[in-house]
Amino acid sequence: MTLSQVVGRLIGVREHVVDPGGDGAPRVPQPVAAVVVGGGIAGMSAAVVLAERGVAVTVLEAADTLGGRLGAWPEPLPDGTLMNEHGFHAFFRQYYNWRNILRRADPALGFLTPVAGYPILSERWPTEEFGRLPPAPPANLLTLLLRSPSLRLADLRTMDRDAALPLLTYDPVRTYAEFDDTTADELLTSLRLPDRARAMLFEVFSHSFFNHEAEMSAAEMIAQFHFYLLGNPEGLAFDAPVEDYATAIWRPLARHVEKHGGRVVTGTAATALHRDAAGWRVETTGRAYDARHVVLAVDPPALAALVAASPALAEVAPELVARAPDFGRPGPPYAVARYWCDGDVDAGRAVFSGVSRQPTLDSVTLYHRLENESRRWAERTGGSVVELHAYACEPGVPAAELAERMRAELGVLWPEAARLRVRQLRARVEARAPAFTPGSHAWRPGVRTGADGLYLAGDGVRTDFPSALMERSAATGILAANHILQAAGGAAEPVRSVRPRGLLARRT
Repeated sequence: MTLSQVVGRLIGVREHVVDPGGDGAPRVPQPVAAVVVGGGIAGMSAAVVLAERGVAVTVLEAADTLGGRLGAWPEPLPDGTLMNEHGFHAFFRQYYNWRNILRRADPALGFLTPVAGYPILSERWPTEEFGRLPPAPPANLLTLLLRSPSLRLADLRTMDRDAALPLLTYDPVRTYAEFDDTTADELLTSLRLPDRARAMLFEVFSHSFFNHEAEMSAAEMIAQFHFYLLGNPEGLAFDAPVEDYATAIWRPLARHVEKHGGRVVTGTAATALHRDAAGWRVETTGRAYDARHVVLAVDPPALAALVAASPALAEVAPELVARAPDFGRPGPPYAVARYWCDGDVDAGRAVFSGVSRQPTLDSVTLYHRLENESRRWAERTGGSVVELHAYACEPGVPAAELAERMRAELGVLWPEAARLRVRQLRARVEARAPAFTPGSHAWRPGVRTGADGLYLAGDGVRTDFPSALMERSAATGILAANHILQAAGGAAEPVRSVRPRGLLARRT
């Protein structure tokens, strides 16, 4: 434990227990069946817990592969079939619940490797490093203020300190009551920061949530600033798998579920839900699945479509039916382009880099310096595997065009990248991430739907404790499983999070 973590622990910056689990049988005392719709992080987290407790759980995944936005699949290329993925994800160390699920695939988490540094690239300003701060507040914040060239001590005298105070006073109730109707852009403007500080310290951060700051709730940005920087003892350090997601995560987790008596069915889309006295019937393109409990762990557009196709929900879950159309509107499109190139970028380039103030490009990942299969391909061919990601891009633009825009923008930042010859490109653009628009917290659904035996899970689902992205998906999946287990007499899975309130938040 570092000195900053010791100091942080003394002021309450440590792992906190949300639900201690226990209070039930190690396995459910009576037979009970559950269907989990969606085989991504949320759905598989729920399935792992349910299967371990003896619930007869079936996972239905519409795609041919598991993972959702953390998916991976074989990509046929002229010189062999290689794995491709949905995009780089940072496995932050305060993802306590997600890491607990991942330990079912590898108890030592040996498939994760630290990603050194967190540089932010900019055409206008020198690269700035955010990955080598002390892990815990307040030391990390003080070090950032002393070290960052984007925010000098003189700038602190001109910024609006009252406007900045909400970043240090996060409260799961008051923050949303006071700031959910404000945009993140309005909050950032009110700080009166220098443009460089705003771009390098805040805009890169807000883009990481697949939302534009002009369309994102200020309360949500405050909550995520707390979760990633000011409320956890782990800091901005993160890891990434050394194998593709299918090899490292999804195949082992599917085997784990099946080992405990569950089923994982891919290529099967749920088309409607029906309710009767015995529970639920989930219709699919091929057959129907009956269960006492159902967890809907799908992305917002898929959830809205499934709710619309299920008239039976109007009577038993009227709030879900009312909220689904708004919830189902995703955030802006995001684009992912993976390039297999001849040649390589400079040896000193970081494995992962954030990007500030480019029109399209938000991050760069060098997969041949991260994952083993890509590394072997690069060693065999003398090439490189470069992934470019736009977190919130212009709608209506084809994936190939977005890919080339990102590549051109990278060439400005890394001139040697413009000279690489492209051997293969695989590009996608999708809009499936949740939107966190101003005012949305009031109607955002939680894990409980109000209907007996029907639960939601995913990174757009509301929690009463700090969480985000992969960790929110895993946590809500576990919470959904826990509700089922508690109803069936089984022991719940522990749920953990970071410090529940900001460093300067009033005690309730």
